[in-house]
Amino acid sequence: MTNSAIKIAGRMIGQGHVPFIIAEMSGNHNQSLERALQIVDAAAKTGAHALKIQTYTPDTMTLDINEREFHISDPKSLWAGTSLYKLYGEAYTPWEWHKPIFDRAREHGMIPFSTPFDASSVDFLETLNVDVYKIASFENTDLPLIRKVAATGKPIIISTGMASIAELDDTVRAAREAGCKDLILLKCTSTYPATAENTNILTIPHLRELFDCEVGLSDHTMGVGVSIASVALGASVIEKHFTLSRADGGVDSTFSMEPAEMAQLVVETERAWQALGKVSYGATAAESKSLLFRRTLYIAKDLQAGDILTPENVRAIRPGLGLPPKYYDIVMGKRINQSAAKGTALSWELLK
Repeated sequence: MTNSAIKIAGRMIGQGHVPFIIAEMSGNHNQSLERALQIVDAAAKTGAHALKIQTYTPDTMTLDINEREFHISDPKSLWAGTSLYKLYGEAYTPWEWHKPIFDRAREHGMIPFSTPFDASSVDFLETLNVDVYKIASFENTDLPLIRKVAATGKPIIISTGMASIAELDDTVRAAREAGCKDLILLKCTSTYPATAENTNILTIPHLRELFDCEVGLSDHTMGVGVSIASVALGASVIEKHFTLSRADGGVDSTFSMEPAEMAQLVVETERAWQALGKVSYGATAAESKSLLFRRTLYIAKDLQAGDILTPENVRAIRPGLGLPPKYYDIVMGKRINQSAAKGTALSWELLK
């Protein structure tokens, strides 16, 4: 196990600790601060440990053009028929909302943070004293941005969607050379929603080995199964998009978790982590009383001293106070040296 655990806002994150669950608000506030704060409250009630938003404006993301590559024409896209600029205008979280959202999260004991998308958003987030930064998959090759974030000295969580090993090597080197000491990589599939078949979570232990850092999952699949499986493979962080209700709509609503689902994720990922334990054989302390219910050899009929043990008068039954059944063939044909009532546990003393 890699000893790469890190501390964020007083909370330890690593394989030796409960999985760190991030509720990603993204654009699910639907341009309502009141709804955004309700999402924070709901996320806190689920037990999620962190609340993440995104810091950008349409102008920091793209150009105000609604044609060619700036128009989303893919009919399979959730956002088909609109422009990139309009999409980001619908999804962005106004910067003046950041402080009340962060304050509300901290009141609940959650760790609030954000994904910056340019240098100006990093400068802004520094004024809010964020404890950690997130780099989105689409920005994981933006080395100037990564260097800017790393220079803050804060821990960085980087989603790895679409990145080749060579690209990730560039990314990790840039982060570490610019001052990042605490790094978490999230296995991510950049489709919305993603399917279990294209998630490839076996990459998680490989990422840990390659880059010697904490590794988790940014999960865009529906349900909790993929996230729980990832914990079994060593994921110490799980990020999921979160909304009050998918029926309310919004740019990310179709692949976001609702409160009951997020609560289930928190519980079941912790159970998965607890179940990992260690390599262990034999009865645990908790199992010791259950040894009584193993089958062992018992006298099945009243016998007198000198009687011969046969299949008719010896059986392997519960409880477990007699000789183990592996001695059955050995004791067959032996004479007992004293009388034994039906229900007597067979022991070597009876055969001396």
